[in-house]
Amino acid sequence: MHTDEAACLRAIRAKDARFDGVFYTGVTSTGIYCRPSCPARTPQAGNVRFYPTAAAAQAAGFRACKRCLPGAAPGSPEWDVRGDTVARAMRLIDDGVVDREGVPGLAATLGYSPRQLQRLLADGVGAGPVALARTRRAHTARTLLEATDLRLTDVAYASGFSSLRSFNATIAEVYAATPTELRARTRRRPTPSSGGLTFVDLTLPTRTPFCPCNVFGHLIATAIPGVESFHDGAYHRTLRLPSGYGVVSLWPAGAGGVRARLGLTDVSQLPTAISRVRRLLDLDADPVAVADHLGRDPHLGALVRKHPGRRIPRSVDGDELAVRIVLGQQVSTAAAQTHGARLVTAVGAAVETPVPGLTHLFPTAEAVAEVPDSALAFPDSRRQTLRRLVRALAGSELDLGVGADRAEARRTLAGLKGIGPWSIEMIAMRGLGDPDALPATDLGVVRGAEALGISLAGNDCWRPWRSYATQYLWALTPHVVNTIPGRPACHPEDQ
Repeated sequence: MHTDEAACLRAIRAKDARFDGVFYTGVTSTGIYCRPSCPARTPQAGNVRFYPTAAAAQAAGFRACKRCLPGAAPGSPEWDVRGDTVARAMRLIDDGVVDREGVPGLAATLGYSPRQLQRLLADGVGAGPVALARTRRAHTARTLLEATDLRLTDVAYASGFSSLRSFNATIAEVYAATPTELRARTRRRPTPSSGGLTFVDLTLPTRTPFCPCNVFGHLIATAIPGVESFHDGAYHRTLRLPSGYGVVSLWPAGAGGVRARLGLTDVSQLPTAISRVRRLLDLDADPVAVADHLGRDPHLGALVRKHPGRRIPRSVDGDELAVRIVLGQQVSTAAAQTHGARLVTAVGAAVETPVPGLTHLFPTAEAVAEVPDSALAFPDSRRQTLRRLVRALAGSELDLGVGADRAEARRTLAGLKGIGPWSIEMIAMRGLGDPDALPATDLGVVRGAEALGISLAGNDCWRPWRSYATQYLWALTPHVVNTIPGRPACHPEDQ
C-alpha cells in the first residue's frame, strides 16, 4: 500500500488506526517516522515519505516517533495473507530465525542464497534481513525497558543483541535516547521469578474490532490437560521454545488488546514467545478487510456485521496442531482431549511451572513416533495415519513451520494415507495460518451452512477469507468452542 501515495495521505489525515503496521510515514521536516494514527499534527504532503516496514523507514534515516511508538503497532496482516518468499521470510524473521541461525540459515530455509534473499527483501519491503531483525530487537528492547525492571544487560541479551555496545548504539539510533532515558519515562513493573521462570507482563495490541469469544472459546474447549488449562478467567499453556520453555497466561483485555503474562526459563526467548502467542490468537489479522468482503455476502453479511472481528484459533506450533488434528478425526471434542492427554502423559516432556494444571510440553514429532500403541487408544487405521504424519514431520519431508510453503505442505499432506480434505484444510487454516482454507466437510461448517440455507459448493465469493467465513459458520452452532466460560458471547467491551 505504501506505493499508493493518495491512499496513504488519506489514512494519515484521518489518523486511521486500521493502517497501523501496514505502512509507516517518514516526515522529512522532523526526521521521525510514525504510524498512520499518530496523534501529532498531520505533516504537509510534501514533507512525507511512505515505507512498507519500520526497518525501511529507519534505513532511510528516520527515527521512531516518541509519541505514537510505531514499533508497538500490530504486525502487518500482509505477511499472513501472502504465501510468497518475501512473506515467508518476514514470518521467519519475526519468529527469530535470523537471531538463531543468521542470514545464511534464513536463506537456506527458503532455498535462496543470502545475496538473493537480500535483494528480494530490499525490493519487497525496503530493507534486508539484518535490518529487519535489528528493528525487531529494538522494539523488544523498548518493551522490556518500559515494562520490566530487568537490568540493562539482561534487556540487551533478552532482546537478541550480542553486546551491550550494539544494544546502546541501536537504541540511540532508533529512538534518539539512551536505554536509561527510555526507562525513566515510564513506570515499570517488577519482574518476578518463580519455579525457574522469569515472568513478564505485557499487553499485546491488536486491530479493532476484536471479538475474542470464538478464539479463546476454541482454545479453552479443546485444551489438553497438562499442556493447557483455564482458570482465573485466563487461558494458560506451556510453550516449547528454541531455547528452554515457557508458560503463557492470556486474558481478553477489552478493545484492541490481550493481556499476557509470559514466564520463560530463558528470557532471550521473549520475542519468539510473543510472536508465537500473537500467531496463536491471530492478532495481526485485518478484521476490517475481512468484514468489508464477507459483509457483502447476502448470507454471511448479517453475522459479520453483528459480531465483527472474529479471529482464527491458530497454533503456537504447526507440528503440534497437525498431530492434534489427527487425534480429533471423527471423534468428539472430549474424546480428542482424552487422546491428547494420554499422548502427553506417555511421551510429553515434564516441566516445572507455578501455573496450576501446566505440567508438560506437547511432545515433538520425534517423540510421538516412538509412542507405544498402548497410549493410542483408537483404531489401528488412525494409529497408522498418525505414525505416517509424524515420520514425515520428523524426517523433514513435511514442513508445517511458520515459514512453510503452504502449497507444498498441502501437496505433501495429500500424499499421506489417512490425511483427507478435512484434515488438510484444518491444518492449513490453524497450523499454516492460511486465511483461505475451508473444511467443507466439517460437521459444524455443514450445519452452519444448512442454517443459512446455502450450499458450500459455491463459496468462491468468500475468497480470500474462507477461514474467517468458517468462524462465522461455526458460530451458528451451539458448541462450547464459541464462548468463553462465564462470559457473554462477544462481550460489548471486546469490540
